[in-house]
Amino acid sequence: MGRLAEVAGDSTTDERSRTFVFQDEGHTLGNILRSIISQYPDVEFCGYTVPHPAESKMHFRIQSKSEKAVDVLRRGLQDLEKVCDHTMETFDSALNEYRKRKESMDTN
Repeated sequence: MGRLAEVAGDSTTDERSRTFVFQDEGHTLGNILRSIISQYPDVEFCGYTVPHPAESKMHFRIQSKSEKAVDVLRRGLQDLEKVCDHTMETFDSALNEYRKRKESMDTN
């Protein structure tokens, strides 16, 4: 996570509440990550903002009941990776099936 930082001054709050700044990210990552993390039972709040369209960054806030916010973020990113892997596998499988059917129709 080379392009991730915490908002200045946030280090004085409890480790269960953090705002992270993602460089070169926006609504695409923010919305899906918020959707995944918001479903965790331990999460009290999860949201994101893109402060200004001219700046290429996203602020991502997590407040957890017991787990460190950075651990919740890590789990959310891992779960997002699993969702992406599943999506790619499903797409590739459907594409291969389509090609097989098309090939058999073209030979008949």
